[in-house]
Amino acid sequence: MTARRPDVPEPFPHDPGADASAPLGAPRPDPAASGGPGADVTDPDAAIPQRTADPAVDVRAAPALSRAERELLLSGSHHSPHAVLGAHDVPGGVLFRALRPYARSVTAYDPAGSFEVELHDDGDGFFSALAPLDTVPAYRLRVGYDGGPVETEDAYRFLPSLGELDLHLIAEGRHEELWKALGAEPMTHQGVEGTRFTLWAPNARGVRVIGTFNFWNGIGFPLRSLGSSGVWELFVPGVGEGELYKFEITRPDGTFTHRADPMARRAQRPPETASVVSVSRHEWQDGDWLARRAERPAHEAPFSVYEVHLPSWRPGSTYRELADRLPAYVADLGFTHVELMPVAEHPFGGSWGYQVTGFYAPTSTLGAPDDFKYLVDALHRAGIGVIMDWVPAHFPRDAWALAEFDGRPLYEPADPLRASHPDWGTLEFDFGRAEVRNFLVANAVYWCEEFHIDGLRVDAVASMLYLDYSRKDGEWTPNEHGGRENLAAVSFLQEMNATVYRRVPGVVTIAEESTAWDGVTRATHHVGPGGFGGLGFGLKWNMGWMHDSLGYVAKESVHRKYHHNDMTFSMVYAYSENYVLPISHDEVVHGKKSLVMKMPGDWWQQRATLRAYLGFMWAHPGKQLLFMGSEFAQGTEWSEVKGPDWWVLDPGYHGAADHRGVQDLVRDLNAAYSGTPALWQRDIDPGGFAWVAGDAAEDNVFAFLRFSADGSPLLAVTNFAPVVRHDYRLGVPGFAAWQEILNTDASRYGGSNVLNPDPVKSEHTPAHGHASSVQLTLPPLATIWLRPA
Repeated sequence: MTARRPDVPEPFPHDPGADASAPLGAPRPDPAASGGPGADVTDPDAAIPQRTADPAVDVRAAPALSRAERELLLSGSHHSPHAVLGAHDVPGGVLFRALRPYARSVTAYDPAGSFEVELHDDGDGFFSALAPLDTVPAYRLRVGYDGGPVETEDAYRFLPSLGELDLHLIAEGRHEELWKALGAEPMTHQGVEGTRFTLWAPNARGVRVIGTFNFWNGIGFPLRSLGSSGVWELFVPGVGEGELYKFEITRPDGTFTHRADPMARRAQRPPETASVVSVSRHEWQDGDWLARRAERPAHEAPFSVYEVHLPSWRPGSTYRELADRLPAYVADLGFTHVELMPVAEHPFGGSWGYQVTGFYAPTSTLGAPDDFKYLVDALHRAGIGVIMDWVPAHFPRDAWALAEFDGRPLYEPADPLRASHPDWGTLEFDFGRAEVRNFLVANAVYWCEEFHIDGLRVDAVASMLYLDYSRKDGEWTPNEHGGRENLAAVSFLQEMNATVYRRVPGVVTIAEESTAWDGVTRATHHVGPGGFGGLGFGLKWNMGWMHDSLGYVAKESVHRKYHHNDMTFSMVYAYSENYVLPISHDEVVHGKKSLVMKMPGDWWQQRATLRAYLGFMWAHPGKQLLFMGSEFAQGTEWSEVKGPDWWVLDPGYHGAADHRGVQDLVRDLNAAYSGTPALWQRDIDPGGFAWVAGDAAEDNVFAFLRFSADGSPLLAVTNFAPVVRHDYRLGVPGFAAWQEILNTDASRYGGSNVLNPDPVKSEHTPAHGHASSVQLTLPPLATIWLRPA
């Protein structure tokens, strides 16, 4: 073994996944010495097999490799290692050159036995020979180590495994299937099985791949630069599924950084940080679901969402274990969709998934990517749509992830003030850079196409849209027009939505956007009064309704009459966007109390008010979203460590009936909602809603009508006072009688059972602008729904 020169860097330290028994910084054998990529390990005690005829050819001294070329290769700074390594036609024959650190000998040979060339040891791991051959033959390498000889393919004899069209699309920022071009792709290339490693790192002086297949030593595994695209590539024979890897990047200043693959489709389980070569073998069984998915747009269909944090829904469960329980539970309660808090890989569980490091990898905390596909498949087969929280606004600063990825700002803006997210200590994406925008747009498509996700709820949209978001004067720079709008982010969101809707029929994108930005759910080609086209989302979270309505119900009933407009104001703007009414995880953490504990009064009044509120919410225009635990009136705040308090539903618990009553109500709300087109068919049509009594502040009563496409009505009445109101007159359309179909005060829900059990006959007494009216009994702290009998 040739000693390393003092001016050549030592092998790099251990990475996650390296052999833990080897001391830090110790020399590591060539990967083939342990049966690495493309290697056939020969018994060290056996002689090298003899050929039937002597295939050896006379060799001459190869042209010397310049000191500069050697230094570039050894320091990880060579842009074109394939031009130096491998086999090349030169004057006088074929030049063979290999870089095999720690090898004692290297021989190039024809597997068919026609020739064999022993390479000269040139020092520092380089071997070369000039063979008198007419053309470059097919060949393999036999590498001799202290432990015995190894036969392997030469990674530097292969042509580029990435096509010109891919490189063109990447350079333009238009590669909509970017995950098929970048990252680690197991494949057969020029008849040989292996893995193609590709990376976008335009500022790098050089890139090498390191992993379990080469003992985390990349000296002999430099990637080549594919022109001006900024893409680096190396096909490594023999590397397959399950191998751990990272990229060793030589920064512009000559220092090194080890990075996880931004395009990795699988990652090590945190706190380990390596990427994993992955192959999907899942066979989807949801064809019927996908065929039906596009039949109706989301805003004209039932859309009732159960929000779930997968790691804590049933703590300790895997994707496959969740697949055995979650679909049945959600289907039993009648929700049409689940919304999964971020499942992309994230190193810190306390971030709930909102600080993503692996944008293309489902978190390995719960299993492999195919296991997550299995869960999605199971939900689809149960008739449940799957929405996923997606976080394109920012990313964490972990030194092994995206921050200053190749030694300079790459995924983030170069301006530190613009790059730094003031709220979360993270970095914002550079939405104005074509390749970064492509990374994110393709990521949205990836989840929808590869994992059959039915919708993306885009997190923190407001922080993307405004240059001055959470920034003081002097901390931000206006756009080219002198405004505060982030024009690049607007363009990105429009492109993302347009691309997803074009490629994946039936999906829906949902914006968590907390401001009055005009046209969040307007088509991208329809320009609004502000001069912008719409952002192109399908739905938007109605944060105003959430804030106002929760503020109202949190007040004692005697004070509610002074805040009556908090419950009616939402109808002033209800049709400005296509809305979702969200009671999300953000409302039941950080001292905000659980949903039921926000309500005033004793335990009975708290549960009654919660039931009334849910009845009001399900009848209000817009789609519904409810966070896990709220469906059974969990008393404690949510914790990502322990999850929902399932024990309160245990029949052995003395208060279980209280919680089961609320759970039963949610089940019945969903059933009645799905079966009543008036509650969802015209959510974005002002003609689908009419106030009956929107001004009954003294009574704490709200009454309104909802209408289906054919005009069929539903009357919803909520009494937020803790008293029974007898013979309460409300004007209604001219139907002979009205039947109560839901009452949140029913005894089966834990209420006082003040009902309207028989059909209520209409009277020819004008009220509330109608020629007819009914007199109802309004139960205390309750919502009732009625429709024509």
